[in-house]
Amino acid sequence: MSVFRWLMALLTALGFQTAGALPYELYTHCGVDEALVDGIYFEADRPLIGEASSAPPGWDNPYQRGTMTLPEPGRAVFRDDRGHEVTFHSRPGATGFKRICD
Repeated sequence: MSVFRWLMALLTALGFQTAGALPYELYTHCGVDEALVDGIYFEADRPLIGEASSAPPGWDNPYQRGTMTLPEPGRAVFRDDRGHEVTFHSRPGATGFKRICD
């Protein structure tokens, strides 16, 4: 069982209403484009890239705190308390991020 699914099961057993969401820090330094969740690489359906390939306006840099859900196989959704929502799709067979910046 993955760590993500184990934590979901534990929180549910303790009586928390998780609705499938766990705390997540989304890397935004080079924009909102990719995520690693439960050992699976995902890419944003609609990447959000700020000026000079940085975090978009209104997003924290280098990470944005929020929650990540896995509503169905191959899909992930990030949400935060600022109202941001980004949907990701999996990259089958991926073993790393497409792009790494400094």
